[in-house]
Amino acid sequence: MCGPAGAGVTIRVLLVDDQDLMRRGLHRLLELEPGIEVVGAAASGDAALALLEHIDVDVALVDARMPGMTGVELIARLTRDHPGVNALVLTTFDEDEFVFGSLRAGARGFLLKDASPEALVAAIRSAAHGGTVIDGQVASRVLARVGTPPAPTSALPGLSAREDEVARLVATGASNQEIARRLFLTEGTVKNHVSAALRKLGLRDRTQLALAYSRAGDR
Repeated sequence: MCGPAGAGVTIRVLLVDDQDLMRRGLHRLLELEPGIEVVGAAASGDAALALLEHIDVDVALVDARMPGMTGVELIARLTRDHPGVNALVLTTFDEDEFVFGSLRAGARGFLLKDASPEALVAAIRSAAHGGTVIDGQVASRVLARVGTPPAPTSALPGLSAREDEVARLVATGASNQEIARRLFLTEGTVKNHVSAALRKLGLRDRTQLALAYSRAGDR
């Protein structure tokens, strides 16, 4: 499997949806985008896994609710067996079981099918480079769900005590201003601690940091 798509490199996309009309519509939409190529389409999780034995894929657009293997189950398989494939969930359903199940399984993001074409393309480009994308309608619920700080024994490794404290508050959905007020720090200092935590953990943004803290608490 090839590495993440870089600047000027075509992003290879796999469509996984049991609805033929949706697959065709997405294919037509994405084939118009420069730098994006649909290299495969599958109507089920099993079919998607079979295709991945023969093609290289950077981003998989996965429907959450499919007959047989669910989108969440497929993403878990991709995370385990095809770590180079960045999965994005694209679905009409925003129930918590799909949102959090997909993210915990390793999805790079979650978009509703009524997202604009521009938002979808931007999400694909972000996911191809390791970014996390969560639909605005469900982002607040994600932060609220991971808002309960884990016990100290589940803290993320490699952070200083202050970075750990700041990261834990980020996981509650607190802003830099709120964290600064609570810890009696300047906003600039808080921002520096957040940046240091992201760098040490190899993460790209605050959402990834919150999710990492949630997953650490589950272990």
